Amino acid sequence: MTVPNLSVCKHPLVLDKIARLRDRKTVSADFRRLAGEIAIMLGCEALSGVKTKPELVRTPIDTCESVRLAQELTFVTILRAGLGMTDGLMKLEPNARLAHIGIYRNEDTLEPVRYYARFPQTLAGNFVLLADPMLATGGSAVEAVNILKSRDAKHMAFICIIASRAGAKRFHQAHPDVPVCAGALDETLNENGYIVPGLGDAGDRMFGTV
Repeated sequence: MTVPNLSVCKHPLVLDKIARLRDRKTVSADFRRLAGEIAIMLGCEALSGVKTKPELVRTPIDTCESVRLAQELTFVTILRAGLGMTDGLMKLEPNARLAHIGIYRNEDTLEPVRYYARFPQTLAGNFVLLADPMLATGGSAVEAVNILKSRDAKHMAFICIIASRAGAKRFHQAHPDVPVCAGALDETLNENGYIVPGLGDAGDRMFGTV
């Protein structure tokens, strides 16, 4: 059964990079690089919904009817694993603003606990791209969007490297207006709320704290 408003990337380069991320032999430096490269490609897809405006541009030869962005971009990462996607997103659009949300998962209840949030003064009118490597139980992503909506963000998309079907369903139930672009969709979660087969703890693997 498909999950509404969820797109799963089929690009061969993304699939190859995810295969390398899944490999337990991949070292932290390569893990971070691959996560950033995947963020670029997923970000391109998710940002296809940004508002644009026509503009006449003068080239060295003649004038040309062109298209410019009509919205400011704000990239929001969920700490700490989301930091590994920041470099890729900033290469995609260096002029975007950055924001961070700190959320950790209570290991007993598997529910999200917020501990940090830092944003630009306003998100109104921005296209907000939220990034986190894993959409497992969905709790952290749902809470992050709750926070963003409380800051007047209305035009959003969420990208993740791997989503679980349960997490994607939970996210859609909470925020059916926010599209999700995932690199891969895995079917199950284990008793600890980790995606199976997944890639392990993305933050630990990214920062060498396994």
